[in-house]
Amino acid sequence: MTEFSPRLFATDAEIVHLGEGLLACSLAKEEWTHEAHLAACLYLLSERPDVDIDAEIAGLISRFNESVGGVNSDTGGYHDTITRAYVAGVRLFLSQTGEASLLGRVNALLLSPIGRRDWPLGFYSRELLFSVPARRGFVPPDRAPLPLG
Repeated sequence: MTEFSPRLFATDAEIVHLGEGLLACSLAKEEWTHEAHLAACLYLLSERPDVDIDAEIAGLISRFNESVGGVNSDTGGYHDTITRAYVAGVRLFLSQTGEASLLGRVNALLLSPIGRRDWPLGFYSRELLFSVPARRGFVPPDRAPLPLG
């Protein structure tokens, strides 16, 4: 597993900015970090029940990528399996956390095993996870089942 120190957030407003900015395609490309992906996911799951994450997440991220000049292709841009694995992980985290505040929940997520950049590799082989079929659509894990939250 790769070691990293996540960038934690200082305010709820930063997190709301990321979640709403994803929806509006108003974020700068540089803002769309690993931490931003997870913060936006947690925000949308916990604060925006009007957004159907399962139905909309692929379109939201793909549209955002294109809005900042990115391309969703076989080699870059939106990755469906990684995204859906993290959605499952964030749901699990939310079902288990005692953190009440948005800021507390996001920062605790980032510091948890689920927040790690390599967390999906606990369920997927590197070969499968980084394959074209996994990028283009959800593929089931080949190492262990994804946790349900």
